[in-house]
Amino acid sequence: MVVALALPLVVPAIITAVLWLLPGDPAEIICPPEICDGTEALAASFGLDKGPAQFYLRWITSAARGELGNSWRIMQGFPVAELIWESLPTTALLALMALVPLTFGGVAAALGWLSSRLDAVWQAVGLAPAVILALVCAAFVEINFGARSYDGVAGWLRLGLGAGVLALADGALAATVMGTRASFEEEVKQRYIQIARLRGESAVANALPNLLPALVGQTRARVLHILSGTVVVEVVLGIPGLGELLFDGTLAQDFGVVLAATWAFSLLSALLLLGQAGVEVAVALWVRRAPRLAELPA
Repeated sequence: MVVALALPLVVPAIITAVLWLLPGDPAEIICPPEICDGTEALAASFGLDKGPAQFYLRWITSAARGELGNSWRIMQGFPVAELIWESLPTTALLALMALVPLTFGGVAAALGWLSSRLDAVWQAVGLAPAVILALVCAAFVEINFGARSYDGVAGWLRLGLGAGVLALADGALAATVMGTRASFEEEVKQRYIQIARLRGESAVANALPNLLPALVGQTRARVLHILSGTVVVEVVLGIPGLGELLFDGTLAQDFGVVLAATWAFSLLSALLLLGQAGVEVAVALWVRRAPRLAELPA
């Protein structure tokens, strides 16, 4: 929980430090003196004239109110919050679509529906880097629909293929299937599971409460893996999401966009951490509560 609360504060601080460590004055990034005038006035309007500490405090205070400032270069003067809200639904949909095969793979592995003989297949598929698979998918779409096909069927195809890349590339599906199966196989060796089986109870139902914190932690890691991969997938496949916005802002040195986009990613990561912490606390409280049938008579 402490990490979750600190993350949205630390990430903008790091970006601010990087901004001031770059050669030259930060205001010159927005308005180079050799091509425009009014650099000092522009620096004052963006809060860059009073040093990194004041800039950071001003930005994080405004961000807490939902005010993320304006774009420096991509769409100069345009509110960054609107760019974020336009991009966020696409990235969220892409991540949710990628989680579908991972969820089914984890459930199937836990229930024993997937044979361990198929692990070599998942591992072989996962050897391909995300950028290579994304390039192949982008080539397929552009050959069949054209280089500027971003709407309609082609747009949904880009989204579906991107989700498939995130689910398969870099061993995501293999790690989910094999990790979930290994966790359950180790837990079912415990004595309480053997007693539950003698009573005719399900081994999975008895093991799940004890494994839930670990499974939630694995799921959080998978989601973060997917979110980090969205930058590559969105850029290569031309999907207008938060990852592409972050990439474009970095190339253009638009730190107004970079700050807001990285802060949005840090908020998503913090929410996942809080969710994991909440599950761990709930399971711990449940385990500490003795079942009534197990209470000994006075």
